[in-house]
Amino acid sequence: MIRAVIFDFDGLILDTETPLIDAYAEVHRAHDVAFDRAAFIRSVGHAEYAFDPWHGFSPHADRAALEAERRTHKDALIQQQQVLPGVVPLLDDARRLGLRIGLASNSEHAWVEPHLARLGLLDRFEFLACRGDAPSPKPEPDLYRLVLNRFGLRGIEAIAFEDSFTGSLAAKRANLWTVAVPGPSTAHHDLSHADLRVKSLAEVRLEDLIARFSPPQP
Repeated sequence: MIRAVIFDFDGLILDTETPLIDAYAEVHRAHDVAFDRAAFIRSVGHAEYAFDPWHGFSPHADRAALEAERRTHKDALIQQQQVLPGVVPLLDDARRLGLRIGLASNSEHAWVEPHLARLGLLDRFEFLACRGDAPSPKPEPDLYRLVLNRFGLRGIEAIAFEDSFTGSLAAKRANLWTVAVPGPSTAHHDLSHADLRVKSLAEVRLEDLIARFSPPQP
């Protein structure tokens, strides 16, 4: 029986990835340097993918100044972002159905919690597992296992919602049912290992997922 839902954060609850890319593009544009958006998108969600976002600049460019400029653009853009479609109704349904609600994110608490608070969602989550709370980040299953242990559940008793290859692989390695919801920056990811792929959480009805992932009763 499904007893919990566990959400990713970046790209799943809040689109923090498009503003990140747009911020790099803004800095490149300001300095009249070409920006390879496609190459940058390929790096999203792949921690092992070596990509230098400033490779188009002169070797003598002040990278610290460029980073400061990028952060200013990114912070302004992210503050304009709202919760992605379908998230709030899904949280409402989970609470109505008495499910445990957790979050597993490769980002740090100092990043996740202020955004959840700004969106009015922080108190919706019973437990947050973020970078540094477990031995290894995604794609290892440690963050998901931390939430499951906190809830006293097995992986097959929970549904994970993820937008990336790295996150969905972590959820499957922890034996959770996994719904993949790729965004503009992760649509190219291999999500074939997920149990279900949808375009938006707005397409999802929690009762349907529970029926789909719960074993038939004798």
